[in-house]
This record gives sequence, structure tokens and C-alpha cells, in this order.
Amino acid sequence: MLTLPQRCAYHVYVNTDNLAELRTETLGAGVVKRATTLADGRDLIYYDDPETTLGAERAVDARTLDPRPETATMRLDVLTGDWITVAANRQNRVMMPSASADPLAPQTPDNPSEVPSLYDVAVFENRSPAFGPALAEALGTAPAAANPPRGLDDLEALGLGRTRTSVGRCEVVCFSPEHSGSFGTQSVTRARTVIEAWADRTAALSKLPGIEQIFPFENRGEAIGVTLPHPHGQIYAYPYVTPRTTRLLDSIDRTAPDLFQHILEFEQASERVVFRGEHWTAFVPFAARWPLEVHLMPHRHVPDFAETTDAERDELAPLYLRLLSGVDALYDSPTPYIAAWHQAPVNVGRESVRLHLQLTSPRRAADKLKFLAGSEAAMWAWAAEVTPEQGAARIREAIERAATEESLSPSTDGEVSA
Repeated sequence: MLTLPQRCAYHVYVNTDNLAELRTETLGAGVVKRATTLADGRDLIYYDDPETTLGAERAVDARTLDPRPETATMRLDVLTGDWITVAANRQNRVMMPSASADPLAPQTPDNPSEVPSLYDVAVFENRSPAFGPALAEALGTAPAAANPPRGLDDLEALGLGRTRTSVGRCEVVCFSPEHSGSFGTQSVTRARTVIEAWADRTAALSKLPGIEQIFPFENRGEAIGVTLPHPHGQIYAYPYVTPRTTRLLDSIDRTAPDLFQHILEFEQASERVVFRGEHWTAFVPFAARWPLEVHLMPHRHVPDFAETTDAERDELAPLYLRLLSGVDALYDSPTPYIAAWHQAPVNVGRESVRLHLQLTSPRRAADKLKFLAGSEAAMWAWAAEVTPEQGAARIREAIERAATEESLSPSTDGEVSA
């Protein structure tokens, strides 16, 4: 269901004697970016919808906050080469708060939340990060890392007892000021604003010292492990190339530098296509692991959101919402999922790794979930219960059903065809 944000739930007043200093910039699609900082020095960025009803001013964050936590430590698993972050500060995160205690809602006299003012979209540094806050001494916003990674070669070396500081950045992306919802419950205009924010943050984070990969994602539903019902996603900026992408780069080396183009053409010729637009195609992959798995891929090679065109972003907003509406129409209750936007690493694979979404859900029936047990969790050897062709047919039907229920034509919002 596509719904408009309901601002009437909030009555937030800005004290004109207590205004934040804002760095303002106009981005694509008429989105306005207003950057400031929170009371403990963390970055806070407002992204205003085009033709927003909000004013230009924002309140200062007047809270008294504890110092930022020390940056976590990474430990090397010498058996796999994976770096494991140990972030004890994340143990006490807020768990499913009420609307009156929502840390992502705009601040009120009774709720000293993370965002001082009413907003359309807001992005801020996570208060309990797995990576960061230390990046480099030059940033001057946090103590320098005592034992930072020393480049990709350093991180690839194997050895017992190896540790490094988990430099990086974890950001929260609030899609709406409302207490509950998801990306799929936003309007097309709001979705376009979020996409602009993803592109802007990808560009900015890629320039930070020590960052090797940027990952925007949304976790939706308690079955996935969500601890906040507020409509939001996250962006992780890693100090290494993730294990998933490392395996992908190896597959590209063993096949062809334009592997993604071959995959796209292979899938477009199959019965697994969910829909196809001018710039994007959604499909269930040939070797889908999960009961519900859909990929969404641009038609041209583009490494990340920062390098997409306005036309690609304009079409993506309604197409992505259409996909999510179909995912929710599969059952009588909202579908839990992970929406993972894979992007090329910052310094390697830019000409071969293509931006794409992998949306997965463990829900295999109305009242059943797929759990990763022995073979899959321990040996990474997967067995799928739903054929990809059946999965694609079900999602196509659900998208049509959702469009009918919303009195929308299946071919509107982007000239989509099955």
C-alpha cells in the first residue's frame, strides 16, 4: 500500500532563539539537503521533499549526551579470512519502544529523541555503531583509531590473533517521522527523496579515509530481528570489502568482466522476470536461495547510487514501491524482508560490479519461516523449497492484486510490463 506521510501526529515547535546552523544544498529532483550536528558531534542531515511543507529552520540538539563510545575492534577468523567486529556497545540497544519513546521520531518535550525537528527524511550517525566513530585523525570529530586497518593487503593477510580497530561509519536513514511503517508505505515522492539521500550519502561516505564499501539496506519485520518499528533503513561504510562481495569479485575474475550484463540478458529472456521498466528489471534469480528472493537491476552498468542518473532514480521510486506492494500482498500480514542494495567497492571492481537490489524473505508460507539450520548455517550449502519460476509467478500475481486493490493500472508509474 502506498500512503502519504501523516504529519498531523506531530506538533513540534522550533524555538527561533535556539536554531541549528545548517549547511544547505539543493540536490536532484528538487530535494534540499540541510546538514548539521547532534549534541555529541554526530552528523545529522535532513533531506526535504520537493515542495515540502516544512520551513527552512531546524532546532539545535540541546540534549546532554554521554561521550561517544570507543570504536569497536575487529578480530580475524584465520579459517575463513573474515573480520568479525566485536561491538559490546550494541548490547543495550532500544528494543521495540512505544510511540512516545521512539528514538527516531522528532523530539518532543517528553521524548528526547535523536532528531531535534520535524522532518521528511533524516540521516544521522548511529549512536551504537558496529563501525566507527573513529575514521582518521584528520576528521577531528572523534579520537583517532589506535590500530586502524593498513589497506586491503593488510586486511587480506592471515595470522593468529590479528586485530584492527573497526573504523567506518554506521548511519540511520529515517524514511518518515511516523512511528511505524516501512519503505513500501511511503509515497512515490518520499521514495524519490530517500533514493536521493542514498546517492548523496554513498558519494560522501566513499570519500572518507579508510572506507572500502558502502551498503544501504532495510530490515523489515520482527522475524528479521528489527528492534524499532519506525520506518527506517541503515547505511554501513565498511573498512574492508565484504566477504559476499569478495566472492562476487572472484566469480567475475573466473568468468567475464561484464558478468552482470550476461546475467541481466539471461534473466530477461526467462519466465522469472517480475517486471521490466525502461531502466530497471526485477527478476527472481535462477539459483534463488530464499523462499522469496527478488533482484532489481539497472539496464546499464552503474557501480553505485551516486552514479545513477536522474531518469534512473525517477523510475526506481515507483518501481521499487510496486515491488514492495507485491511482496506485502503475498499474505494477509506484512512480509518480513531484508532489502540489500549491493554496490561496487570504493577502490576495486568499479568497472565490473553493478549496483543491484537483493530482496530476500525467510517467509515460506503464511505461518512458516525458513530457518538456517545445519547444512545452510554451518556448511553454507543451501536447499531451496520454492522453485524460482514458481516464486516469480506468485510475485507477479501479487503485484497485480495489489495494483487492483489500490485502483492502479498495472502499467502506470514507469511504463512497466511483465
